Amino acid sequence: MKIIIIVLVLVAAYIQYNNAKEESHARVKRAYIEYSNTNTSDTNKISNSNNSSRSNNIGFTCDGRTHCSQMRSCAEATYFLNNCPNTQMDGDFDGIPCEQQWC
Repeated sequence: MKIIIIVLVLVAAYIQYNNAKEESHARVKRAYIEYSNTNTSDTNKISNSNNSSRSNNIGFTCDGRTHCSQMRSCAEATYFLNNCPNTQMDGDFDGIPCEQQWC
């Protein structure tokens, strides 16, 4: 009986830890996005490195893709990062997606 209680407590603690970790990650990402939106030099740097991203955004739609390996260009990755939920293409939160592959 004691073992069951211990296991249940450990499972509950693990679930709470995972939820807190995900919430923390989401808060950091939101804070960075808000900071980037207010810092025009970062915005200019990103747009200058992706000259074609604005003109090509019309053809992109959020379709569930979230990883760099699923993108076809820097412009597409940038569109997905800025407009689609749950993307995992900006590991260092600098606003530039897929730096080793596309951008």
